[in-house]
Amino acid sequence: MKEIPVFGEKVEGKSYQARYGVYAIVTKSGSDICLVQAPNGAFLLPGGEIEPGENHELALKRELLEELGATARIGAYLGQADEYFYSSHRNKYFYNPAYLYETQELRIEGAPLEDFNTIFWCSPQEALQKLKRGSHRWGVQEWLNKQQNTI
Repeated sequence: MKEIPVFGEKVEGKSYQARYGVYAIVTKSGSDICLVQAPNGAFLLPGGEIEPGENHELALKRELLEELGATARIGAYLGQADEYFYSSHRNKYFYNPAYLYETQELRIEGAPLEDFNTIFWCSPQEALQKLKRGSHRWGVQEWLNKQQNTI
């Protein structure tokens, strides 16, 4: 079994709140991928926290509607990457297991339900430079590796 990569630094003596999240590589025309820019300027993959009673698929479908106003077929599971980080916005330390998927058949249904983010399309290489979280960069790299292995 593949070892789960860990990003960020776990600060000794700090209490971490677990925040399980599911995120997606959302593509347009098979090349550009979608990033969501939060109000603080950080670029992230579409997705977010898994709410009580949700499995990965339900959570990801909800997040895609909230953030992109879109539906998509949930494709291959790319893997899990864990991250430790401090949120200055929430004044909390988080342990964030991130479950990463690719999507297919993106369909814009309407305006995003959340209107405070900016949707940004870019090349995977640009995404690797812009993404704030190491776990999200890892997901993009895993997706790129999968694309190369299917050629």
